[in-house]
Amino acid sequence: MDDRAKRIRRNSPGGKADAAKVDLTAVVVAVSNNEPCVLTIGQTDTLPSGPLALEHRSLQSGLRTWVEEQTGHPLGYIEQLYTFADRDRAGAELEQRVISISYLALTRKEHATAPSKSSWQSWYDYFPWEDHRAGTPPMVSNLLRPRLIEWADGAYDDATRLERRRRAAIAFGFDDRPWNEDLTLKRYELLYEAALVEEAMRGSTLPPPVRGKSMVSDHRRILGTGISRLRSKIKYRPVVFELMPPAFTLLQLQRTVEALAGRLIHKPNFRRLIEQHELVEETGETSTETGGWPAKLYRFRHAVLEEGEVAGAKLPLSRA
Repeated sequence: MDDRAKRIRRNSPGGKADAAKVDLTAVVVAVSNNEPCVLTIGQTDTLPSGPLALEHRSLQSGLRTWVEEQTGHPLGYIEQLYTFADRDRAGAELEQRVISISYLALTRKEHATAPSKSSWQSWYDYFPWEDHRAGTPPMVSNLLRPRLIEWADGAYDDATRLERRRRAAIAFGFDDRPWNEDLTLKRYELLYEAALVEEAMRGSTLPPPVRGKSMVSDHRRILGTGISRLRSKIKYRPVVFELMPPAFTLLQLQRTVEALAGRLIHKPNFRRLIEQHELVEETGETSTETGGWPAKLYRFRHAVLEEGEVAGAKLPLSRA
């Protein structure tokens, strides 16, 4: 054993060497055919990830290397999400602390440069209660509400029962409360706490009470973190244009925002907001893909980023 290993072992509780593994994990998002998609690898619904290595110049360069190697997708826009280091994450059974530094990445499907074993999955396959574009999903009132009330009423004291009911009402819009699309992560964590999703029942022979695909380890929680971040951010920063082709119609832009938010947008107000903040400019060309009259094509006006005009703008999401 070299001197460095001896020092680590000597300074660790119980004389055991600290074993911490640092992973870089990516929530890579694209929108295709009005459906928000997340990039997964293998056959087990896994987010692209890999260990931080000495040869990686930085965290971001390590992430870009792993994602491109595993999926063939070079990354453009990325931002750090959160560092997951809970003691009960995967690896705890090996007495190893597993730390995941997660990132949100925005891309387009056509940016793939090489064949890979990756695939695109609708994020609503993992969070089916989050898509409210056609109204509140029946599962929210028919399944989630009674199961969450049952969980709340199973508490040992009145204060906890009331607190659980209040949290469920805020998260899922019960008792005439408004639905807040930004609370994706809080909703998932509440369902996990109530043991209503598969990840909370691993090791059990019972089927999960709530429909929705699970992911390895806590990758669905990481994905939920990315969805919450993106839904919040599209309301005040023009990151949605990272997901758009170079030229697009205003209807295509609206449908992309609706897909991400899981909510419908008031069309006249949306177009008024786009014009007010001068987010786009005409290309001088038109498209007939809408099936009706030729629609004007627009492109993102990059000067907006320098002008800082978007900060504070709110998307006119429908509350119907």
